[in-house]
Amino acid sequence: MKALRFGRSAAVLSVAALALTACGGNDDSAGSGSESGGSESGAPAEISGSLVGGGASSQESAMTAWTEGVTEVHPDLTVNYDPVGSGSGREGFLAGQYSFAGSDAAMDEEEMTQAEEVCGPEGVFHVPAYISPVAVAFNLEGVDEINMDAETIAQVFTGEITTWNDPAIADQNPDADLPDTEITVVHRADDSGTTENFTDYLTAAAPESWTYDVVETWPSEITAESAQQTSGVVSLTQQTDGAITYADASQIGELGTVAVQVGEDYVPYSADAAAAAVEKAEPGEAGAVELDRTTEEAGVYPIVLVSYHIYCNQYQDQETADLAKAFGEYVVSEEGQAAAEESAGNAPISDATRESALENIQAISVQE
Repeated sequence: MKALRFGRSAAVLSVAALALTACGGNDDSAGSGSESGGSESGAPAEISGSLVGGGASSQESAMTAWTEGVTEVHPDLTVNYDPVGSGSGREGFLAGQYSFAGSDAAMDEEEMTQAEEVCGPEGVFHVPAYISPVAVAFNLEGVDEINMDAETIAQVFTGEITTWNDPAIADQNPDADLPDTEITVVHRADDSGTTENFTDYLTAAAPESWTYDVVETWPSEITAESAQQTSGVVSLTQQTDGAITYADASQIGELGTVAVQVGEDYVPYSADAAAAAVEKAEPGEAGAVELDRTTEEAGVYPIVLVSYHIYCNQYQDQETADLAKAFGEYVVSEEGQAAAEESAGNAPISDATRESALENIQAISVQE
């Protein structure tokens, strides 16, 4: 049995074929905007128009739930999301293609400075909208779960360990019947926040075996197979006997998974174990969080991604500000988080995270 309830998108998310400035632009790009006066939260009582975002493919299943669910609150609000990957999503936001970005990694200092060009001097903020474990997933006939410590995971993904019955794996799995099948590493070909989260874990927890630092683009020095986006690496792993990859847990289907050593125990991925890691996180910059990848606390799964929605603090026009605010409020609401959990099996954000996010979302305004 898998630890999460998985849902897959039943439809392809449409992407508006219109030019849209990242922080507003003109009335056509933002839609027709609000139709009536404001509410206590600062958002209009009625919303009508189209909002375009793009980014993390990890959010695809959740985003389907959000884009459909928000219409129950705002029937005339259409949200189109392009799951192009975290790096491309941030680039599109900064280039004026999207009004919000989905990203498995927070913006760095250079990106936040660039964002001031489209969002004004107040810049951007991050909403931790989606919490999910990054599963280390594999395709090995007859094997559903394997224990590995951080050093072993790192040595597998660097190519130092090449077969499934290597002593480093076998010693941690005395009851498993491991074949001498060759290990095929599958990684993301695109700039990926999932890659950044995975390599952040390896850098912190296995620094002697993983010497490539934290990266969004997989190191070219490592010989491995690659595919675009989450669906691509999962599909390639499913098709390749002996393959192993890392991917958002909501999309791994029936692949086997690695239970990660934390302290004296091996912790399987789960929504609760991922949420426990985020609860222990320290506040970061502009709404982001700092995770402890080397925790030894029982029941905490350390390979977790916090996927953000990135918004302008101030948009160029009222219409876009209203649309972004309405969608943002729905996503972090209890209803929105429940819808995503049902669709993707991710962990709902905590009440404290919701309150902090709402404070920022409801403060969205228009550039003077």
